Amino acid sequence: MTLEIITSTLLSSVRHGFFTRKGGASSGIFAGLNCGTGSSDQSEIVSINRGRVADAMGVGAEHLSTAHQTHSTDVITVTGPLHPPRPRADALVTATPGQVIGVLTADCQPVLFADEEAGVIGAAHAGWRGARDGVLEATIDAMEGLGASRSTIKAVIGPTISQRAYEVGPEFFEDFLADDPVNARFFANGDGDRLHFDLPGYGLHRLREAGVEAEWTRHCTYSDATRFYSFRRATHAREADYGRLISTIRL
Repeated sequence: MTLEIITSTLLSSVRHGFFTRKGGASSGIFAGLNCGTGSSDQSEIVSINRGRVADAMGVGAEHLSTAHQTHSTDVITVTGPLHPPRPRADALVTATPGQVIGVLTADCQPVLFADEEAGVIGAAHAGWRGARDGVLEATIDAMEGLGASRSTIKAVIGPTISQRAYEVGPEFFEDFLADDPVNARFFANGDGDRLHFDLPGYGLHRLREAGVEAEWTRHCTYSDATRFYSFRRATHAREADYGRLISTIRL
């Protein structure tokens, strides 16, 4: 089956892709292009899937770099292939041609960055915790350290959980409100004391406040099981594990 790759015109100057689950070798609950080495899927199958992604990006598998993600604000600079064990970080940046950097997600925001003029790219994994703690701004800062300028950086949020599918409790709302009262705009009323959080809306706000042009592809991971993996959907279905989507970019 052919891989399905979502792209954005905002990043048309660089090779990139938000890969869906279509076209992979995994089966069962992981059926499709599961690229998560941290999942309980067969490691050989995950390697095949990652090899297909690398091939689609025009590099050998050794040039596809992802990190051990921990919902942190840590950023690593990639200058060559990353060998196991993968470093712990939630964002990668590079100015080295031929290197593909990527992040894994299953509801969290995958965010790809590019400054075409400076020849610098970035990729960030931004769930609610990482976005709130500043991983997006940390990625921009790291890109600037490689010569990028936030006035020419463009960022795209890929498939992520949408507000209608992201139910949270009042404590979650209160924590965001304590950070900044303006954050109330990212919540809508649900049933009882439940609320619905607009994660991509919040991500776009943080990116634009940081001074970069940004957009969301407007794909919801929870709502489209045929195309996307979703941690929350798998949890609601009481599944033992879930696949991870990959989003990649290269110079």
